[in-house]
Amino acid sequence: MLRENPEQTGQDDMFRSRLASIIDMGHELARLAGLVEWDALARDLAGFYCADNGRPGSSIRLMAGLCFLKDLRGLSDEEVCAQWRENAYFQYFCGEEYLQHRLPVEPPSLSIFRKRIGAKGAERLLAETVKLGLKTGTVTKNEIEKVNVDTTVQEKAIRFPTDTQLCHKAREELVKAAARYDVPLRQTYVRKSKRAVFLANRYMAARQVKRGRKMIKTVRNYLGRVIRGIERAGEKTPHLQGAFRAELAKARTIFAQTLNPQAADKLYSWHAPETECIAKGKAHKKYEFGCKASIASTNKSNFIIGAMAHHGKPYDGHTLRAVLEQVERLTGIKPREANADLGYRGHGIVKEDSGCEVILSRQKRGMTPAKRKRQRRRAAIEPIIGHCKNDRKVGPRNWLGGKQGDCINAIAMAIGFNLRKILKKIFLWLLAKSLSWQSLTSPAHLQPVCGVY
Repeated sequence: MLRENPEQTGQDDMFRSRLASIIDMGHELARLAGLVEWDALARDLAGFYCADNGRPGSSIRLMAGLCFLKDLRGLSDEEVCAQWRENAYFQYFCGEEYLQHRLPVEPPSLSIFRKRIGAKGAERLLAETVKLGLKTGTVTKNEIEKVNVDTTVQEKAIRFPTDTQLCHKAREELVKAAARYDVPLRQTYVRKSKRAVFLANRYMAARQVKRGRKMIKTVRNYLGRVIRGIERAGEKTPHLQGAFRAELAKARTIFAQTLNPQAADKLYSWHAPETECIAKGKAHKKYEFGCKASIASTNKSNFIIGAMAHHGKPYDGHTLRAVLEQVERLTGIKPREANADLGYRGHGIVKEDSGCEVILSRQKRGMTPAKRKRQRRRAAIEPIIGHCKNDRKVGPRNWLGGKQGDCINAIAMAIGFNLRKILKKIFLWLLAKSLSWQSLTSPAHLQPVCGVY
């Protein structure tokens, strides 16, 4: 079930004033609140809720508004709820009529909402920012036909993976699971494993490689003994085999990959097994741990019209078709030209079949002065990716769990970037309007010079 979006009653309260009479209605957030199609957004996202069962959830305007504000300011779930209680503009943006002194929802409700709508619902929120960009003139329909595409690594918020730490963590989790199901172990190696990890780090830091590897083998042996102890207990009590299936599968993977760089299957985080190791060839950071993400922006106005995550470390050229399909799905406009770097060679997109021409960097054949100019503007997507990652208080890394969290986080970064761009456009329009009104109403001898009378 779902609560309806709040409506303005128009009734006065003897002891309270409406938010509309407290705040500046010319503020960017107040202007933006009037441009969002909240009812259409509620109709599209209502399908993710059960129609006639369960406790009624919060309104779509409140939850979507909180998601917009969270991505706009780059806040965590706890921070956006705390600031909502203190900020009258946040409350007006989410549809409140009077100032509230309570939290809008409990912070975990935002996580539940994201899981409920998934990547498809997050794309609907991104499509809403595209509509807002068209309404405010931040982007035009003609600009959407010419896009820049690039990939980046969406880093996961995990500890840097090492064989020692992974074995130690796997042993800790298996011991906790064994205690939870009352499985007796001959020895848990709590103190011995901790000391071996400490010595391994000390020896490796001192470049005493042989001693360091010996300690790593010791930590690995402790993990293997705990694994075998749990397996013996499972043979005696078959009903426990299913309880330890997931933990044992991850522990065996870590045990097999330790001291074996050529292992086929590798695990880089116990709590985020979907994490992948990606080498991008950077001098300062050889390897990044997360997943690939594609960003598509307009060639002229630098407005993001597509964002998606890719798992399985695909080749850049193999992701281009999915990105262009997403752009057409979100905007309703089919791109006619896509500018990409040399990593997209072998993309397999033919202009005669798809209607989209792909222009790579350094391409010479079939180039005109206008195409060459747009080709040079392809590099503008690099700072866009940097702003998406770093203009957030929570940092550039992804804190959402699972593969679905990777997809939602990539879209959330694009939503925040677009909203900041739209608010800047509204602010500049309001500033130009106020300056033009000031020039008409001010006496001729009091005309401002460089903004000062």
